[in-house]
Amino acid sequence: MYHVKTVSVRDLRYDFPMVEGLLRKGEEVRITKRRKTIARLIPEPASPVELPDFLDRMKKLYGSEPLHVTGAEIVRMDRDRD
Repeated sequence: MYHVKTVSVRDLRYDFPMVEGLLRKGEEVRITKRRKTIARLIPEPASPVELPDFLDRMKKLYGSEPLHVTGAEIVRMDRDRD
């Protein structure tokens, strides 16, 4: 069964971090004043984070052919250059 958390206006004013924690958990919060509900706070749905396609970017930069030189060899050549 779904239970809505109830907080008073005083709780909202003096203990907002607790109310914010409930909202971050995805719970609906009912605000009361003198034991009568005056408002409901409903959490905003989380928006998915869209990541770039790193593999596609790497193929565009370097192509699909494997390198003939390893990364360690490139570092060694760069260090020997100095």
